[in-house]
Amino acid sequence: MRSLTALGRGEFDTAFRDASAVSPAGTVAPYAPDALTVFHDLVEAAVHTGRDAAARAHLAAARGHHLDSLSPRLSLIVLVGEARTATGTSEGSAETALEAAISAPETGQCPFDLARVHLGHGSHLRRLKRIVDARRHLAEAAEIFRGLGAAPWTARADRELRATGITVSTAADSGLAALTPQQRQIAQLAAAGHTNKEIAARLFLSSRTVAAHLYQVFPKLGITSRAALRDALGNGTSE
Repeated sequence: MRSLTALGRGEFDTAFRDASAVSPAGTVAPYAPDALTVFHDLVEAAVHTGRDAAARAHLAAARGHHLDSLSPRLSLIVLVGEARTATGTSEGSAETALEAAISAPETGQCPFDLARVHLGHGSHLRRLKRIVDARRHLAEAAEIFRGLGAAPWTARADRELRATGITVSTAADSGLAALTPQQRQIAQLAAAGHTNKEIAARLFLSSRTVAAHLYQVFPKLGITSRAALRDALGNGTSE
């Protein structure tokens, strides 16, 4: 969709117009399958361009049509939108609900959308001067986007990270240098013979998240199997 391409380039006003052409803010256009596809795009673009009223209207329409009950993906999108547009006492409850949804195992089934949620929420937290919390979400977004090969979105997440004071390398590293600290830790534990379930328990992650990280680690290290991890890591495994 054109709105998604525009968002990847940071062209938020264009993205809002493109998404609105498919399904205007505050409505879920009937007989238009793409209305669900651009739902996240419209809300994100509305927030970035100061159209909070439009974003809230679109979120209210989603609730009215019970879209948030259709899938974990739509539920997550609705929650991040509400967390970014909430005011007063509702802001804390919206953020609590979002954090719970982000950590739910089923959200890992849609890594690109999950990364967008991390990016959007991290950007929001940065603007609220909650730098530590913002970095956590932005780093997660950058890691997922980079693993998916989504270059424009990786660049967006990296720019947000730099705005928090983090130095981000733009070099296309490969091998060990390409691994994030968490990926390196997971790879070392896997090389030492631990199962995904055991690694997940040690690092307070879900088994699905561990598997997703290993899936990204293999091509970075130029290997195709778990058995090759020890050699690829130079035998620097963790027990």
